[in-house]
Parts: sequence; structure tokens; C-alpha cells
Amino acid sequence: MRAQLSPAGRRILLSTVSSDSHTWNLVFLQLLLEELGHEVINLGPCVPDALLIETAAAEQPDAIVISSVNGHGHLDGARLIRAVRADPRTRTIRALIGGKLGVQGGDDTSYVRELAEAGFDAVCVDGAPETALRSFLAAPPAAAPVRDLAAGTLR
Repeated sequence: MRAQLSPAGRRILLSTVSSDSHTWNLVFLQLLLEELGHEVINLGPCVPDALLIETAAAEQPDAIVISSVNGHGHLDGARLIRAVRADPRTRTIRALIGGKLGVQGGDDTSYVRELAEAGFDAVCVDGAPETALRSFLAAPPAAAPVRDLAAGTLR
């Protein structure tokens, strides 16, 4: 059952990267997003790239939110977003990745540029405040193409 969409709410496709089997991060994010008035389609953990792309093409969400906590988000995330951007059905859907994107710890922002250049509109490193996610979702779809939310703020 999907939550009621608020007037300012968005349809969000939520997932992990294909190698990430963690679920608590997805449950937490789904509850937070629904509390904020967004409709959430939660694909769960270990989602193959092709399944995410097919679901995004069919559902046409306002945004894709990828959460990773296994430390390999930068590898799988870069591959995933390149595939999303290569598909004409999904290339314009806004996308954010966040969480533990590498194995160096929360202070490591070295993957932000790589993931933005691969095609993510926003990147949140581990420990970024939830206001960064709110800012991303509140921004109009035609806003500037790349946002760096590593420190929890827009640049």
C-alpha cells in the first residue's frame, strides 16, 4: 500500500545498489520520506541494475534515491547511474546516492566528484544531515544538474 502523496510530495524510487543486502537503511528512509509526504516505491536490497531501470521506466518517479551502507556504493553506484543515464526512458529522472559510499569512513568525500560525473544529481556521504535529502527533493526538477551534498549543503 502506498502512502498518500502530499501536495508538495514526490514519487520516489528507493533502492540499494546490487551488492548491498542491508535493509534497515531502506526501511528508515522509506518511513522518513513517507512522513515528509512522498510516495515511496521501495525495491529493497540487492536490486539488479536492469530491474531498477525497468521499474524506473515503468513508474516514471520524480526521483531515484539510492542508499548504500556496505562501502561499495561508489563502484556499483557509478555503474548503475551510467546505465540509468544511457536509457532514454530514464535518462532525465533525478537521482541521489547516499550512505557509506567507500571503505575509508564518513569523512571521505573522494567519491562525490566521481559519482556526480557518472550522472548522479546529488551525492550525500555518510553522516550528511537529513536536510540534504529534503533539499534535493524540494528543488525543482529543472534545477542545476549537479549538486554536491557531501557536507549536507548545496554548492
